[in-house]
Amino acid sequence: MRAVVQRVTDARVETDGKTCGAVNGGFLVLLGVGNGDTETDMRYIADKIVNLRVFSDENGKMNLSLTDVGGSVLVISQFTLYGDCSHGRRPYFGDAMEPEGANAMYEKFVAYIRGKGIHTETGKFGADMKVSLTNDGPVTIILESKK
Repeated sequence: MRAVVQRVTDARVETDGKTCGAVNGGFLVLLGVGNGDTETDMRYIADKIVNLRVFSDENGKMNLSLTDVGGSVLVISQFTLYGDCSHGRRPYFGDAMEPEGANAMYEKFVAYIRGKGIHTETGKFGADMKVSLTNDGPVTIILESKK
């Protein structure tokens, strides 16, 4: 499983011209599910995100987590995180999990984070989405469960 985590002051996602998810303060998470990913991978990435200490404390040091600051998460499914561009110019997406399994894992991921008491919004799985955000910092972290 792969995640691109961006600390944001605000983020929103639209489908068909309508907002389907938005947060003010917290993370925008682009989540890719790969072949062979399990619930262990999902929990590993989710726990990392919930406890990632990248928010400033009273001394301006990145020392606080999402739970410490009461932040929210906007999770967007993104199979293109598994695009392999090592050969040719067109990405190969064969390492991304098939849509039915990926959607099930995505839904479990969202439920798991919500179960940790984090306000969580989502995009629409498989839809053409328009994502906008204000990256705070900027802070962008890449997480992989297989490393």
